[in-house]
Amino acid sequence: MPQGETNDDKDARRRTGLRAVLHNLGWLIANRGLVGLLSLVYLAIVARSLGVADFGRFALITGASKALATMVGFQTWQIVVQYGVTPLQARDDARLGRLFRACGLLDLGSALVGIVIGIAVLFLWGNDFGITASLMNETLLFLVVQLITIRSMPLGALRLQDRFAEAAIADSMTGVVRLAGAALVLLAGANVEHFLYAWAAAEAATAGAFWWMFARGGNWSLMWNARARPGDVIAENPGIVRFSLSTSGSSTLGLATKQLPLLLVGGFIGPAAAGIFRLAFQIANALTKLSQLLVRAGFPEIVRAVRKGSGKLARTIWRLFAGSTLAAGIIMALTVVIGRPVLMLVGGRDYLAAYPMLLWLTAAGCIELAAVSFEPLLMAGHRATTALAARCIGAVVLIGAMVALMPAHGGSGAATGVFIGSVTSVLLLGLATVHFGRSGAMASRGLQSGQGPS
Repeated sequence: MPQGETNDDKDARRRTGLRAVLHNLGWLIANRGLVGLLSLVYLAIVARSLGVADFGRFALITGASKALATMVGFQTWQIVVQYGVTPLQARDDARLGRLFRACGLLDLGSALVGIVIGIAVLFLWGNDFGITASLMNETLLFLVVQLITIRSMPLGALRLQDRFAEAAIADSMTGVVRLAGAALVLLAGANVEHFLYAWAAAEAATAGAFWWMFARGGNWSLMWNARARPGDVIAENPGIVRFSLSTSGSSTLGLATKQLPLLLVGGFIGPAAAGIFRLAFQIANALTKLSQLLVRAGFPEIVRAVRKGSGKLARTIWRLFAGSTLAAGIIMALTVVIGRPVLMLVGGRDYLAAYPMLLWLTAAGCIELAAVSFEPLLMAGHRATTALAARCIGAVVLIGAMVALMPAHGGSGAATGVFIGSVTSVLLLGLATVHFGRSGAMASRGLQSGQGPS
C-alpha cells in the first residue's frame, strides 16, 4: 500500500478499477450485442443464398485470409496497452508517439509479409480449398484488403486512453457494412465473388473508422512527428521484443481454435462439410463472445493493477472467474435449448446436421470463457512466454485430436477435437495462474517503477 494511503483510499481505488472495467465492458457488450444481431442476419443471407457447398467455399476463403492475418500479425494492441501506460501517465508524448509509430510500422510490415505468403499459398494449394480459377482474382483482392486493413495499433491506443465508446463505434462498422453489402448482393445476384466484394468493403470501412478515431484524439500528430530508431524504442521499453514475440505466438496459436479447424475440415472432408462446420462455429462464437469482451475490457485495468502491485488483484481475478463460470453455464444451457431452432432459422434444414458440432464448439467456448482471466493476468505479469507454452501444447493436442477423430466422425470429430484442445489449454493456463499467485508474483513483480520486464 502506498505510504499514507488509508483503507478507505484502498477501497476507493478498488472501486474505481472495477468501475472502469464495467464501464469498458458495457460499451463492448452494447457494441457486440448489435454486431451479433447483425451477424445472424447477414449470415442467414449468405448461407441460404449460396447453399452448403458455395457457402463452404466462401467460409474457407474468408477463414484462410483471417488465419493468415492473425498468423503474421503481432497483436500490437496489447503492446500499446502494456507499454503505453507509463508514458501516458507521465504525459511523455514523445515516448508515446514513438511507441505508436513503432507498432504501426510493425503492423504494416506484417501485412506486406502476409500478402507475399498468401499469394504463394493460393497458387500452391488454392484448389485444395475449392478456390477455382474463376474465384482466384476475387480471393486475392480480399486477401490483400484483409491484410492491409490491420487496425491493431489504433485499437490499442483507444483502449489505452479508455476511449472504448469510440472503439466500439468503429468496430461496429464491420457488421453494418456486411449487412448492407449482403442485402445489395442478394438484390444484384448472389454468388461468392459478390459477397467477397462486400466483405472487403466492410474491412476497409472498419479500418478507416479506427484510424479516424485514432486521429481525432491528436494521436496522429504524435505518431507522425515521432522520430526514433528501433533501438531507441527497445531501450525505452525493456522486454518489448520478448513480449511482442510471445503475444504474437500466443495469438497465432489462438487461431487453432478459430480458423484452423475450419481449414482442416475443408481440406480433409470438403467445402460442403466446411460450410456446415462454419455455420455451427459462427453461432457458437456469437454465443461465447463474452470471453473476448471481458479480456478487452479488463486487460488495461489488470495491467495498471499489476504495475501498482495491487494486493486486491487476486480477489478481482477470482470474482471475474466466478462470474465468467456462471455465464458459461448459462450459455451452454441456452445452446442446448435453442441450438436447433437457431440453426433452422439461420441456415435451414440443410444445416441441421451442424447441431452436434454446435454443442461441442459452444462447450469449448464456455471452457475458455470460464478461464477468461488467466491469460490476461499472465500477460500483464510478464508471463507471456508461459501463456504461449500453454497455448502451444493446446494447439498440438487440438490438431492431433482432430486428425484422429475426423476420419470416423467427420465434422463432429473436428468439433470434439476443438473441445479437447480448449480443455488442455485452459488447464495449463489455470495451473500457471495458480503458481503465479502462490509465488507472490502479483505483488513482488508489480512494476513499481513503471519499467518493462527485464
